Amino acid sequence: MEPETPTLIGPFSQILTMENLPQKGPIFDSQLKVISNGAIAVNNGLITDIGEYDRLKCKFSKQHFIDKPAVALPGFIDSHTHLVFAGSRASDYALRVSGRSYLEIAKNGGGILDTVSKTRAATKDELIALTLQRCQRLIKLGISTCEVKSGYGLSVVEEIKILEVVAAVNRLQPVTLIPTCLAAHTRPLEFKNNSLYLSYIAEELLPILIKKKLCRRIDIFVDETAFNVTEARDYLLKARSLGFELCLHADQFRRGGAQLAAELKAVSADHLENSTVEDFKALAEANVVAIALPGAALGLGIPQPHARQMLDNGLSLAIASDWNPGSAPMGNLLVQAAILSAAEHLTIAETLAAITFRAANALQLTDRGCLAIGRRADIAIFPTNDYRDILYYQGSLLPSELYIYCP
Repeated sequence: MEPETPTLIGPFSQILTMENLPQKGPIFDSQLKVISNGAIAVNNGLITDIGEYDRLKCKFSKQHFIDKPAVALPGFIDSHTHLVFAGSRASDYALRVSGRSYLEIAKNGGGILDTVSKTRAATKDELIALTLQRCQRLIKLGISTCEVKSGYGLSVVEEIKILEVVAAVNRLQPVTLIPTCLAAHTRPLEFKNNSLYLSYIAEELLPILIKKKLCRRIDIFVDETAFNVTEARDYLLKARSLGFELCLHADQFRRGGAQLAAELKAVSADHLENSTVEDFKALAEANVVAIALPGAALGLGIPQPHARQMLDNGLSLAIASDWNPGSAPMGNLLVQAAILSAAEHLTIAETLAAITFRAANALQLTDRGCLAIGRRADIAIFPTNDYRDILYYQGSLLPSELYIYCP
């Protein structure tokens, strides 16, 4: 294959690099590096130079000219989704807004198990088609990397089917999908107790995931409708012994999961709506990334995660959409980030960090999340001359273009 001709993209009214910012704790807007009248040089999908357009324009024969006001920043990273599913849970939503709780609906046959039955019934080709449609929406929203959990299969065969769908879709479109096994989402009806089910997936599923190289991340839902702390600890230790990275659904409805995440030094603890300052301090000490999911809180009608406290207690905060058919069907990362930013008094720098380089950290990705020499050329371009507009318009300002590195 012929090498790509280096290309200069610009001029941009502003380039927001998100470079050289702290991975943990608060960030002030004054710390942001903004290049005015800038340009980005790209070769073979990587950034080879970045700076003022007037300095760079004479160095490149090939140029993608931006002829209108535009702001460039790193492609967004959605660090927690459940993108592969079939069916709708509109019936659950109607029950919730009429006063029934998430836990009550789940105990009466709705919730996760409803989506499990619909996803099991779908063919692999049907799930591929549905997921490709969702990836096209990700592109329109400026998202270049997206974590995707399994968890609507709850058997060896069905969990493998979902993760094979993720692998297939990765080959068919440009958004990078990062697979995570969430077979420990809840206990399926065919098992009498949690311990039997967790032993089954630990012994029968996890070795196959390694053999087939379907994922390197394991998640578990630690809460009232799923698995308790003791059950989760045993399962996660087994997963770690096999070489998997660990993340947890933690403290969505009650405490316990965050402290377990800190104990095990997991990569991330996600949700945290019911966590306390004590939990935040433990997570920060253990270098666990906190992933806030404002869409789930919005969908369930519960208070937002205490993101301001997370940052002020030294945590690395990522924000993700939790796109799923039940609690968070919106799937719009930027809208949710703007909502959480306003509710929790996050600076623009903190909010954008949470969907760029700090989200990359939550996925253990070191090649993206900021615009710098040697990084992937994942570039979201917004039609404005002021980067603050991106959050000011609360997600209604969409990218005009999205460049994604495709190796």
